Amino acid sequence: MLLYMTPAFKAYIFILTFVLGTVLGSFTNCMAWRIAHGEDFVHGHSHCTACGHQLGAKDLVPVFSWLFQKGKCRYCGEKISVRYPLTELITGIAFVLVLFRYDISLNTIQYLILVIILLAISLIDLDIAIIPDRFILAGIIDYVVFAVLGGGNIIKNILTGVFNGLVIAVPLIIIVLIMDKILKKESMGGGDIKLFFMVSMYFNWKYSLFMVLLSCIIGIVFTLIFSNIKANDEDNPMAFPFGPSIAASAVISLIVAEPIINLYLGLFF
Repeated sequence: MLLYMTPAFKAYIFILTFVLGTVLGSFTNCMAWRIAHGEDFVHGHSHCTACGHQLGAKDLVPVFSWLFQKGKCRYCGEKISVRYPLTELITGIAFVLVLFRYDISLNTIQYLILVIILLAISLIDLDIAIIPDRFILAGIIDYVVFAVLGGGNIIKNILTGVFNGLVIAVPLIIIVLIMDKILKKESMGGGDIKLFFMVSMYFNWKYSLFMVLLSCIIGIVFTLIFSNIKANDEDNPMAFPFGPSIAASAVISLIVAEPIINLYLGLFF
């Protein structure tokens, strides 16, 4: 559909998508922080996490508010984490890339919702080293709803997703149980395995393997760059939150897994 639009209107659609991404990224960041700190994210107004002052409209403009206020709260002067504008920017870029990859389609809407779910999981995991089951369930529901909306053999579509998830999750469970015995400590959290199951529902086994490999690479880079971030696990003090690496690899795989795998297989067949 985008192919048949004028360049000006196409640019407008992409800009609108980017803005939507930054706004939803800002909302998700706020929601994740409230959940991680035991606050009600449905009711109440946004407030400074340092002084508690209620934020006004001009404090909540994605990216620009942080820039104009030089990364500080204009009420108490406390520094505002760079995580906020970065999250908004990354979400906006992810939205644009998904639209570019899948055009205006049901798949695009489904994957944009998945991006937000994965963002929430990542932020909460970073804060409290927990992946809430409600977000795993939300990702499964997202898959099921669009499996129904997509038409065709609905039962087959849903069962295919479940099978794709199990193809990755079951071997992982076996490997983790073996590693737990060898290391005598938890090698991977149950939330991470559930997350792998959920995101693998969206891929076939080849793309899922690509995603798992990519998550390991991202995880290694993540621990090297952010070595101060730990999972707050008393039994395993060296553990780190793996959810963000899985989430990032899933989003990247949505965009590049198919062309990269096809290019690789094309070298042999």
